Amino acid sequence: MKYITTINDKKFEIEIRNDGSVWVNGESRDVDFLALNNSLYSIIMENRSHEVVVEERDGAYEVLVSGRLYNGTVLDERSQLMRSRRGGLEADSGEISIKAPMPGLIVAIPVSEGQEVKSGQTLLILESMKMQNEIKAPRDGTVHRISVQQGETVEQKRVMVTLI
Repeated sequence: MKYITTINDKKFEIEIRNDGSVWVNGESRDVDFLALNNSLYSIIMENRSHEVVVEERDGAYEVLVSGRLYNGTVLDERSQLMRSRRGGLEADSGEISIKAPMPGLIVAIPVSEGQEVKSGQTLLILESMKMQNEIKAPRDGTVHRISVQQGETVEQKRVMVTLI
């Protein structure tokens, strides 16, 4: 399972694989994790032991490690997909690539290259498992490049549209 984690305004992609291995931003990490109670955890990472206190408040997390307090949010793949469909993902200015969240068939592309789009506007419709999913713009911008065609089958993580 993949998680998009933001800690003190810095984003991390954390993947916990079926074999129990942990990957952070595409790099394998040696982590041993044990829940001691509802909010206290013991973590051994890179041969260093840490006691970590985690408290959830209104969908955000406060994490205390070695006397330092960090604020963060965590989105799993499903939550991230739902937010992107609503156009709710935060995105910085500059070029942003919209990737296929799942394999599927491109049913429609209601925008064209050079077109100005608003946050939440549908960029394309991807059919997967007999459901049509509207892929929406995460922010205002201009369609720089459309890398797929209507009727094309795409794999997960394939870049479909680039905004600037």
